[in-house]
Amino acid sequence: MEPIIESVPPDAHEKPRMRAVVAALILRGNEVFICQRKAGTAMGLQWEFPGGKIELGETPEEALRRELEEELGIQARIGPFIADVQHNYRNGSSIHLRFFAVHHFEGEFQNRVFEDMRWAELRDLPAYNFLAADRKFIRDLAQGKIL
Repeated sequence: MEPIIESVPPDAHEKPRMRAVVAALILRGNEVFICQRKAGTAMGLQWEFPGGKIELGETPEEALRRELEEELGIQARIGPFIADVQHNYRNGSSIHLRFFAVHHFEGEFQNRVFEDMRWAELRDLPAYNFLAADRKFIRDLAQGKIL
């Protein structure tokens, strides 16, 4: 079982802490479900995997289950941990992103927060404009190095 994530507000004189984030690889054969951020939002129109921030007191799996319900309206069974990525953005913020497989879920996808969402072939992922934090992971995924 993953440890519960605790976040402590950074002191005004400290560098911002790394944000803990989770994402789902919702898989169907050689396809994965991807989502495009809404225009006009931070990093708008870029593609990502559904997921989000880990809240105080949540395990990564609990956070991902909650995020998938909030964003897509599905009740997911969180599968195995796949990989993690740490990324520092140019603006000074940084994230620690954990990817989990999702092979089973209940409900129909509902677009609650995205510009677009679709199934995409794993090999085609590099053609999408993904968030910077995802790009190396995307290349490895498309080349069959991860799954």
